[in-house]
Amino acid sequence: MKRLKTILKGFASARGLFFITILVLAIPNVALCVTERMAPAACAANVLLPVGAVWLLMTLNRCPGKMVWALFLLVFFAAFQMVLLYLFGNSIIAVDMFLNLVTTNPGEAGELLGNLLPAVVGVVIVYVPVLVWAVVSIRKGDRLSDGFMLRQRRVAAVVVAAGAVSLGVSYAAYEDYRAELDLYPINVFYNLGLAVERTADTDAYADTSAGFAFNASATHPAAAREVYVLVIGETARACNFGLYGYGRGTTPLLGKTEGLVAFTKAVTQSNTTHKSVPMLLSAVSAENFDSIYFEKSIITAFKEAGFHTVFVSNQRPNHSFIDFFGEEADEWTFLKERKGGRPDTPDAALLAEVRRVLAKGRKKEFIVLHTYGSHFNYRERYPRCAARFTPDNATEAKPENRPQLVNAYDNTILSTDALLHGIIAELAATGAQSALVYTSDHGENIFDDSRRLFLHASPVPSYYELHVPLIVWTSDAYRCSWPQTAVSLAANRAKCVATSASVFHTMLGLAGIATPLRADALSVASTQYRPCPLLYLNDHNRAVPLGKMLRSEKDFEKFREKGIELLRN
Repeated sequence: MKRLKTILKGFASARGLFFITILVLAIPNVALCVTERMAPAACAANVLLPVGAVWLLMTLNRCPGKMVWALFLLVFFAAFQMVLLYLFGNSIIAVDMFLNLVTTNPGEAGELLGNLLPAVVGVVIVYVPVLVWAVVSIRKGDRLSDGFMLRQRRVAAVVVAAGAVSLGVSYAAYEDYRAELDLYPINVFYNLGLAVERTADTDAYADTSAGFAFNASATHPAAAREVYVLVIGETARACNFGLYGYGRGTTPLLGKTEGLVAFTKAVTQSNTTHKSVPMLLSAVSAENFDSIYFEKSIITAFKEAGFHTVFVSNQRPNHSFIDFFGEEADEWTFLKERKGGRPDTPDAALLAEVRRVLAKGRKKEFIVLHTYGSHFNYRERYPRCAARFTPDNATEAKPENRPQLVNAYDNTILSTDALLHGIIAELAATGAQSALVYTSDHGENIFDDSRRLFLHASPVPSYYELHVPLIVWTSDAYRCSWPQTAVSLAANRAKCVATSASVFHTMLGLAGIATPLRADALSVASTQYRPCPLLYLNDHNRAVPLGKMLRSEKDFEKFREKGIELLRN
């Protein structure tokens, strides 16, 4: 018993804090060796070099508590990394993760964290006690001896040397190895730098895009009344839509709608909102994404062609390209921000906005709607009376809650079905030549298989994040005036579509707007449409063949099941 007390006393000492800090900061390094399937030399470098470096840093001050707080950024990164591994099962903290931190509003972030209890609790248990212990150590005036510090420097130097040798072997043995991509936390700092750079480029957008013009013009008769609506969904995955063969009737109204074409093989080029939505709203795609800093959106193209334009969002502004593009419109509104707006404003409120705009009776109208759709927490996206699939009250992100989470998610799809049907009914009632295009920015993981993935925006995407709905509806008057377009839509419905590349061109084609940037080979409303290679915009904004991005055979199987073949090389 006396020996145990001695051990516990030593563990709680300044020396104990010294070694525990090194240990807890090494947890992500060890975990990533497994999740990233690193080769032996890369694995050794990923553990030895960072651990040795932290070991050396801890010897810079005799008070270990001060060094813990000096290394707080590493503690934060470690906690952040472990939460992401819990959610996605792999990958380091990506550039997009840092950008999500600054483009997600506090209410949304609080809602998310409140339902990630297992991950949050785990981080709190591991990392918060170390920080508290460090404060106690500082207040007590703990000091380590000079002899102890000298010995630890020697040991740390040996560990760093071994890590450096492993790093050299990694560069020599693995052609694609790069420390800024494969060595934690060097890769995290590298990604943080890229995030800062992109934020600065985004802040300068007003200046860099000031002189841009589409040189757009209308080709349809000026006398005809035309109304076009682009609806951008949020986190809606195709496999939960009844229109695409899902076992539940989640789209009962759209399933009976005349003039509607559902494209069965639509795939997004990004699983993050801040990239996907701007691609849907502009001429940029994965192949030329950096052009986004210099070009304007489809709203400006419609304005140049003589259309009155309206942008209505049921999401909060976040100083992103979505906001910049929306504010190009003649009228723009963020429902949750206006007087009387509420955090729980349902997407159904968008229908009233459409009615208000259509009541003006303008000859040429273009409306863009950005929904909150199926964003987690799913249960908060629809009123209680709309809960057809129950029970749906469980919100905590745990695999055992999957049945209720799926019920709630399916209820959000039902709400989207009702919204789209309502908008279509309003458009049909005008008698105008009108068309509606709906797609989602990306899909969602809901603990669908043994990987236990949840949410979206993982640096390594899954099938569930990529296969999205794409729906085009045209009115009787439109089909009567432009029958060839209706024929083309039907002919292309079973072809692969990269939504991020095609929606812009499809919308312009439907409206008969000519511009040098319009490419009919990318428009599913054209006889010239040709499926382009399925690409993915990776975390470093490079276009990568989708087959190279996927890691799991489960994803390839799901795509094959939907008739989408992906090349692995």
